Amino acid sequence: MSFFIDNWVLIAVALTSGAFLLWPLVAAGGRAGSLNTTEAVQLMNREKAFVVDVRDAAAFAEGHVIGAKNVPLGELEAKLPGTIKNKAAKLVFVCANGAAANRGVAIAKKLGYENAQSLTGGMGAWVKANLPVEKT
Repeated sequence: MSFFIDNWVLIAVALTSGAFLLWPLVAAGGRAGSLNTTEAVQLMNREKAFVVDVRDAAAFAEGHVIGAKNVPLGELEAKLPGTIKNKAAKLVFVCANGAAANRGVAIAKKLGYENAQSLTGGMGAWVKANLPVEKT
């Protein structure tokens, strides 16, 4: 017991550093299965991932990831199986800020698309990273 009393500062430093090491895992807990822009580009280029934009048609027309397919969130459950037939395909869901894309991932997984992930920060993060945007 005297060891703990004599070395309480060292123990506090060790616990604090351990907490800082675990913080990224805890902070990402609600966004498990999400990608940053670099990871999304790598998935698109290396593994031919499909990009599914869940925003409405007007927002999609203003600017979207090149090659993205527009399936609004409200129509996702009905239209996704017809849009992307291969349930083993890698999917990256995109929305304005990332929140709707997370709901899209949940719907896709419910439909059997196990390789679905969302873009953290959505189109805002994509534009901020100066990645190419297509307008229709």
